[in-house]
Amino acid sequence: MKLALSLARRGFGRVWPNPAVGCVIVKEGRIVGRGWTQPGGRPHAEPMALAQAGALAQGADVYVTLEPCAHIGKTPPCALALIDAGVARVVCALGDPDPRVDGGGFQMLRAAGIKVDTGLCEDEARADQSGFLTRVTKGRPMVTLKLAGSFDGRIATASGESQWITGPEARRHVHAMRARHDAVMVGAGTVRADDPSLTVRGLGMSHQPVRVILSRHLDLPLDSGLARTAREVPVWICHGRRAAPELVSAWAGLGAEMIEVEEAGGALDPVSVLQALGARGLTRVYCEGGGAVAASFLTARMVDELVGYTAGLAIGAEGRPSLAAMGLGRLAEAPRFDLVECRAIGADILHHWRARN
Repeated sequence: MKLALSLARRGFGRVWPNPAVGCVIVKEGRIVGRGWTQPGGRPHAEPMALAQAGALAQGADVYVTLEPCAHIGKTPPCALALIDAGVARVVCALGDPDPRVDGGGFQMLRAAGIKVDTGLCEDEARADQSGFLTRVTKGRPMVTLKLAGSFDGRIATASGESQWITGPEARRHVHAMRARHDAVMVGAGTVRADDPSLTVRGLGMSHQPVRVILSRHLDLPLDSGLARTAREVPVWICHGRRAAPELVSAWAGLGAEMIEVEEAGGALDPVSVLQALGARGLTRVYCEGGGAVAASFLTARMVDELVGYTAGLAIGAEGRPSLAAMGLGRLAEAPRFDLVECRAIGADILHHWRARN
């Protein structure tokens, strides 16, 4: 199952709206088939593994990270493929809450006389599937918020100088994190200040995440790098109802997908933004700020994981903070996260946190 989980992770950022699933087939103590969800969401992991196993799948044990699908979509049900292959046993980490499955896969297997065991490595599988599960149960993608700054929580000096607070190893890790998500999201202020490309670079990756921009009034430079490359790498722009129609048309003409969302408190509503992204199939979003966007999503309790990169320098109170004001009156109102990982990354510290339930 550990191998199946590692195979599943190969699909992160590539398979949405489908879940990233891994499958390992074992016959007489020997691995005879391995598979994982392919780019675009199909083929699924089980038929990939079955194709590799061939006739050896007969009477074999199958380890799969998510309940095999039981519904007919663009491909036949994976549960039926396992039945037709004559496997003897299916060991599954996690059930699928999708109403089209939700126990139906297990029921189909058991009805065919196949032994089904569930719950092996369930916590690890649940963490890996958090994006898919959040979209199915809450209608939105999971959000990983990235914060990178100095020891005292600053992202730039008072004059705006920020390159580079963290080192090359941390920046490379950011690109790896982008590759593991379906989309990278920033606010209009970041686009105006940095003209970022928001692509994965330096890792030899052939796929790129969707680039999501939050801009209430579409006050974005039409000569930016994002504008020039919108037809090459997808750009989705979430905007308010009162954005000028001519700007909506201009960005659409450049190839961007325009998404109108609700507003709240003089800004785009994080809940409306994520519901709109979930409706378009996104399961995992990597939010890179800036400070106002990060604060609004934290305040709305729409951040599922935090990834921080902390450098060993101090800038002082006159520096620019990583978060805008959150309007907290009491400490008890602050969102809390539990530590998942903390380690050195080059000359910096990487710390990974997960929201408390």
